[in-house]
Amino acid sequence: MCCFVFILALLGPRLAFLYAWLFTPRVTDAFAGGFWIPLLGFLLLPWTALAYVLAWSPAVGVTGIGWAVVVLGLLLDLSSYASRGAQNRYSSAG
Repeated sequence: MCCFVFILALLGPRLAFLYAWLFTPRVTDAFAGGFWIPLLGFLLLPWTALAYVLAWSPAVGVTGIGWAVVVLGLLLDLSSYASRGAQNRYSSAG
């Protein structure tokens, strides 16, 4: 199951997160059964939310290398937002 979610992540983090949310209990378990935090993650920080769900373990939560995966997801989200701003800046200048 985790490999299938990883393959979907290559197509887009929102697609993989939506699949994990609808067809597995990992998202609701990882975010303690709440609805708003996963929704905000889906809309605003999809790579971070997906990384958190993949790094989360039912027994211990997110620990050690899992936090490095979550930080990597955050860096991917921030770089995607920064690249959009840079692209808009350069396309309007020319």
